[in-house]
Amino acid sequence: MKEPRISTILLPYGMFINAATLNERILERIRQAAPDAELIIIKDKKDWEERAHEFVSKAVVVFGRLPFARYRELPNLRWVQQDFAGTDWLLNFPDLIEKDFILTNASGVHAIPIAEHILAMMLALARDFPYSLRKQRDHQWRRRGRVVELDGTTLGVIGLGKIGEKTAEKAKGLNMRVLAIRRNPERSSPYVDEMYGTEGIGEILSQSDWVVIAAPMTPETRGMIGEKELMSMKKSASIINIARGSIIQEKALIKALQEGWIAGAGLDVFETEPLPEDSPLWDMEQVIITGHYAGSTPFYFDRVMEIFLENLKRYQNGEPLINVVDKQRGY
Repeated sequence: MKEPRISTILLPYGMFINAATLNERILERIRQAAPDAELIIIKDKKDWEERAHEFVSKAVVVFGRLPFARYRELPNLRWVQQDFAGTDWLLNFPDLIEKDFILTNASGVHAIPIAEHILAMMLALARDFPYSLRKQRDHQWRRRGRVVELDGTTLGVIGLGKIGEKTAEKAKGLNMRVLAIRRNPERSSPYVDEMYGTEGIGEILSQSDWVVIAAPMTPETRGMIGEKELMSMKKSASIINIARGSIIQEKALIKALQEGWIAGAGLDVFETEPLPEDSPLWDMEQVIITGHYAGSTPFYFDRVMEIFLENLKRYQNGEPLINVVDKQRGY
């Protein structure tokens, strides 16, 4: 049985949706995909408050991101297409987990840029670039031979979703051995040498020269990397986190780096963002810090739009949507 035709689509301005990206060409593509739908653009909080009486009762679809509490105000909401991947916000809105609407995300949009970001961090740490960049800043010429090769080393991926698998693909191109964890280890990957379920984290940590955190933020993954886990890693290993800061216990990580339990870290996410100015991580030579931009790409909006347009077609044809989030699990 087909879904009813979409009557109203809300398009709230935000990080990726704005006057420049939501131009007439894009609006026309949405109209062609959903010819019966009224498109309502929400520019800001004031715009919502002044016009809410016009659309809250008839809004069926939201494309983009609203302040999450706003979803409570839409009684006929049936589907939200996020323009971002993470769904850990659901942890703070248990009532919206139960609310009867489909949630789809932008999973896959970040796979290429984040995998490249991970690779850049690994190469930079392997060639000791943080040290060289500090010496360049100070106009000091010093040779330093503490470098390693990626070729032949072992990469452990904690969370083999689209980002993790793209990272594994690139690692295989460098002749790396790849170990990975996914909830269902029966699902194989051509880029993974050994697949584990969640119980295999100890095996991966103890064997890997490079550990990449690419898991979603859930109650199960919050704080999953602590002192015990960091101490089980090789002293020559480095950890890279491009997922969520709270998956690694930051105090434990700082201690591990200060005391030499591990060799280094590449960090794009932190428990508190922006990272506080007094964090010891800033001054550690074996740490690379980037400001939560691993997923940035000039092709972001184009890729999100393709997901939305495909889902618009599927929704109206009564077909399964892509990137559907299991709201109970949180990913």
